[in-house]
Amino acid sequence: MSRPVWTPDVEVDERLVRALLTQFPELVGAPLRRLAAGWDNSVWVVAERYAFRIPHREVAIPGFERELAVLPQLAPLLPLPIPRPVFVGRPAEGYPWPFFGTELLPGEEAGSAEVDDEQRLEVALELARFLRMLHAVELDARLPHDPNGREDMPKRTGLAREELRQLERLGVWHGPAEAEELLASAELLPPPDAPVVAHGDLHFRHLLVDGGRASGVIDWGDVCLADPAIDLSLLWSFVAPEQRDAFLAAYGPVTEAQLVRARVLALQLCATLAHYGRSERNEAVERAGVDGLERTVAG
Repeated sequence: MSRPVWTPDVEVDERLVRALLTQFPELVGAPLRRLAAGWDNSVWVVAERYAFRIPHREVAIPGFERELAVLPQLAPLLPLPIPRPVFVGRPAEGYPWPFFGTELLPGEEAGSAEVDDEQRLEVALELARFLRMLHAVELDARLPHDPNGREDMPKRTGLAREELRQLERLGVWHGPAEAEELLASAELLPPPDAPVVAHGDLHFRHLLVDGGRASGVIDWGDVCLADPAIDLSLLWSFVAPEQRDAFLAAYGPVTEAQLVRARVLALQLCATLAHYGRSERNEAVERAGVDGLERTVAG
């Protein structure tokens, strides 16, 4: 049986993290706890003040190095907090890659945050303003054009169908006919619009919410140049249907083709995350993925 794609190449445990922290004498012996893990990185909280992002898959390293180059430039330009490296670690015995620590941002993943309708709208508007500014910035950095093929609709529709079949086999979610109709329509779209600076992987795990407000945008390993639509999937999967007009008014003009691309990405990302949540026994991520699917197909 093949390993899941998110299986770590290196196990990042407390022993390893403490060994890596010896590069920073002021942090040796500080309280330490694991905060989260994703496909590519583990995150550990040090001294209840810093979040250390430690890659555990080699494939993520080029994106990780882009983060190190881009985050210091982006942070002062955006209206929501993003990670800004304070500590930059180097490879060490038993660990082959760079890593970094930032000030710990408050909040929890948007998918598991408890928000009422009014708070969901506030978060949506904050996100829209954030993306409007992000998509207008110019950076002194060389970024690749959509390296993961987020704007490539033939690729994304194929991945979405595969993940939706997985969810059906697992008994997690059965997609309605509207899902296939959306995917079929996306395959007929014209080429993407002019690229902008994009987060590249913006879903409910990478938007933080604290006290009913957006509190940060994390995990910039896929930062790139691309059609802005690749950052708009939360319009479908997080924003309530009746609040989408307000989001779009705050964000700015979006073409019909971009709305379809964003919706396909919402379908594919939420299906993938629901699959990941079921496989890793992470009920919060599985539930948020299914909730996002329901919002996306609700139109």
